[in-house]
Amino acid sequence: MSTNEQERPGFLVLELDGDGAHPAAWRAARHAPRELLTGARIRSTVLAAESAGFHGATFADGSLAQGETDVGGRLDAIQRAAFAGPLTRSIVLVPEVDTVYTEPFHVATQLASLDYVAGGRAGWLVAAANSESAGAAVGRETVHGTALALEAEASVEVSRRLWDSWEDDAVIRDVETGQYLDADKLHYADFETGPDFPGAGYTVKGPAIIPRPLQGQLPVVAPASLFGEHLYDAGALAGIDAVLVTAPTAQALAASVANFRHRLGTTVAIIAELDVVVDARGQSAEERVAYLDAHTSWLSPRARYTGGADGLVELLTEVLAVADGVRLHPAVLDVELDELSRLVLPALRRRGALAPQTPDATFRDLLGLARPANRFELAGN
Repeated sequence: MSTNEQERPGFLVLELDGDGAHPAAWRAARHAPRELLTGARIRSTVLAAESAGFHGATFADGSLAQGETDVGGRLDAIQRAAFAGPLTRSIVLVPEVDTVYTEPFHVATQLASLDYVAGGRAGWLVAAANSESAGAAVGRETVHGTALALEAEASVEVSRRLWDSWEDDAVIRDVETGQYLDADKLHYADFETGPDFPGAGYTVKGPAIIPRPLQGQLPVVAPASLFGEHLYDAGALAGIDAVLVTAPTAQALAASVANFRHRLGTTVAIIAELDVVVDARGQSAEERVAYLDAHTSWLSPRARYTGGADGLVELLTEVLAVADGVRLHPAVLDVELDELSRLVLPALRRRGALAPQTPDATFRDLLGLARPANRFELAGN
């Protein structure tokens, strides 16, 4: 992983949910509202992001959206990422998937399938819903506080065991003998929640119903806020490959990243979170925000940059010097993506601040992670 001063250029990830991070973004979008929930819209945005030079795209889970939004209709995050997989070649695809109200076995299966569809470019953005509606949808009481982190840790551990439950050469496909699998190379996950588990305990036997993912283990990304101070406890980040961090202001973002790096060391990648509003269409960023806020106020826990493209280039250069990557949340996807692709990413590349795009590279390649050995092979089981 990285040190406080980056030894290699960083990467940029773009959030592609809806029409943008601002709840009234649809009012400034360059398409009719009915086109939002279509395959054509997913295709156009993910290809535009890949063409612009973004290294990754994330897809928020509509059912877990924070705050108010003017648009109620959403599409499942994994489905959108899977649709984008065969259309793309270099951009990493990372859907947000809940760990509290979604069955861990199903999560592991869907994400392993996504890795095949995306040719090894899939990841998992861990979410932990704490809304009453999310719990009511599956007939379960709402989970709060530190229990969210414990639920997430258990779900990640289940998935990692299931991904290893097939050895890499478990599939034989011997036509002459009619043997498809070597049963000795399939293993039980044998997971059971402990006595201190906050919710209803569960067990997962396994093995998985799909072969080991192309990457062996998908990279797992989680927001630092999910763990709170528990983030710095020994073992709290077991199974997490990258954490998302932010700051109260854009000016404090680089310092915040440096602080996390100092406290976490180099065991995980650090990805900074930043809301972005840029000057566009002859309007200043401040004017654009004021117009949208007049319809619906934008409340976000992330640092926010509001200004011209040149200032954003300076800020990202500073942050990428200490972070492994930055995830951008555009106020209005259509507008910000155009400005970012024309003015911001080319300038960052000229400065050498961005890693090159590599066709067919995996998410693990982007993070500088080797393909892991199978735990069951290492154990000799």
